[in-house]
Amino acid sequence: MAHNSAKPAQSTGVEPAEVGKTSAVDRLVEQIRDLIAERGLGIGDALPTERDLGEQFQAGRNTVREALQVLRAYGLVETRPKVGAVISGGHGEAIRRLFAFHNGISPDSFRDLQGFRRIIETGVGDHIILHASEADLDRLEAANARIRTAESVEEAARYDYEFHEAIVELSGNRTTLAAYRMMRTVIEEVMRLGKAERPVQSATYEAHAEIIGALRARDRIAYAYLMSRHLEFGLKFVGAPTSGQSAATKT
Repeated sequence: MAHNSAKPAQSTGVEPAEVGKTSAVDRLVEQIRDLIAERGLGIGDALPTERDLGEQFQAGRNTVREALQVLRAYGLVETRPKVGAVISGGHGEAIRRLFAFHNGISPDSFRDLQGFRRIIETGVGDHIILHASEADLDRLEAANARIRTAESVEEAARYDYEFHEAIVELSGNRTTLAAYRMMRTVIEEVMRLGKAERPVQSATYEAHAEIIGALRARDRIAYAYLMSRHLEFGLKFVGAPTSGQSAATKT
């Protein structure tokens, strides 16, 4: 009779995930993100040591290291000699350089960015229509209302971004939301185009209101159309500069 001589697998130090549940690494990534937000850590600020993170969140050494690797891949942290893991500012700057140039944002770069956004923001529509509550849509209404109170171009762009991020957040997909947030720097830069003019802010508010209306009506086709049309709107403010001004400062 054959005997099973296989040895029990050794622990890797990474806690396994239960079927259908978030892995220990993904869970720790979210906990570290929350810690960054709660402590208000900025670019260059150090994270707790690997040992401290493990003790604080009851995670194994390898789990901590893998979570930090994920955050490095997102460009949220970097490792510095004698310091350890610190909040990184390089990722947002790299994205900004990729899409934005000294003479404004080119039409091709604009279309690339808005194509990325269209994939995400129209793609989440089905989930929102099926699962969002009226309270969720009320929060979108409140986020949209802030745009009309903005007192500066920067503030209007920030409120505009926060409205769109709130839509993506309603997808319930953390990976999608993280990918969207990685693009915040350049998305806000695009949103600043044209916002020096109050009518543009008003048009943004009205477009958002139509999108919310489609979600309330649970109308997939209207939502996809309105979102796509809205994402194309900024193209009129993008292009070659005139009279020595950049596209970003001209509007």
